[in-house]
Formats: sequence, structure tokens, C-alpha cells
Amino acid sequence: MITIVVGTNRKNSVSRQVAEYYQSILETKGMDSQIVDLVDLPGDFTTTALYSENGNNPVFNDMREKVQSSDKLVFIVPEYNGSFPGVLKAFIDGLKYPEGLRDKKSALIGVSSGVQGGVLAMAHLTDIFNYLGMHVLALKPKLAGIERNFSEGKVTNDLYNQLLNEQAEKLIGF
Repeated sequence: MITIVVGTNRKNSVSRQVAEYYQSILETKGMDSQIVDLVDLPGDFTTTALYSENGNNPVFNDMREKVQSSDKLVFIVPEYNGSFPGVLKAFIDGLKYPEGLRDKKSALIGVSSGVQGGVLAMAHLTDIFNYLGMHVLALKPKLAGIERNFSEGKVTNDLYNQLLNEQAEKLIGF
């Protein structure tokens, strides 16, 4: 099972739509997947699920277990202020350490309105994942100008589609 993590808690996010699109790509390749969307995090999870409260929030625990029980993960990484959303870092901090992500395989997809496609966000996140012992696939599609390249639930840019399909194939074989 591959778990796709939507890296923002923004409601009705483009990142969620990209996650659903990527899930459809995996499905065409015969792979089962599930989506963990940070929009489902309890609003108070930083005080009811982390640190001394670890294990006390059943909603957070369920989301954490879905991530930790997967061998392969895909992170849809929107770019916020030159990095990734703080809620994603807080979620990662709530995973078991050090075993939560160690030796898992992952793929990153950057999403941005701007021209960089989340390159800085993915670089920051890759550093964190390397520190945690997770293996990150080198191919990281950067979906720049997402609003111009995504319509009716589908990526409309041929190059982006080629990169997403290539990444999915590499992740399956990873």
C-alpha cells in the first residue's frame, strides 16, 4: 500500500486534487493507495497529540498509523513562503521517532502557483527526511504554475504528466 500525504491542511486545496490525480495514476499501474489529508487533522493536535500527549488523540493516531504502516509514501508538497507548510512539519514531528519513517521509501511532488514548482520546499523536506533515515526518490516533479496546468481534476501539461508517470513507475520499483 502506498500512502499519499497531502501536505497542507487548507480546505479544498489543489494539493488534494493533485493527490487524487496521482492516486489515479497509481491505479492505472495496478497499485493500491490511500490518501492521508492533513485537512483531517484535529485543530488542536499540537496540544492533544504531540510530546507529553503522544498517543492521546485517536484521530491523529489513526492518521499517524496509516503513514507509519506504509512502506512507500508520496508527499504532495505545496510551497508556502519559500518552504513547505508548518502543519506538515508538526505532523512529521508527531510520528514515532526514530522508527516512524526510517527505511521507508518516498516520492515528493512540488506544487506552486509560482515558477519554481516548490523546489525549495522539497529541498527543505528532503533534508528532514534524510535526517530521519527515509529514502527519497531523486525524481521530484515540480508542478509550477499549477492553476494554469491543472483543470477538472487533471494535469493538462504533457511534460508534467510524463514526469508524474515516470515517478510513479520508479516509486513502484523502488
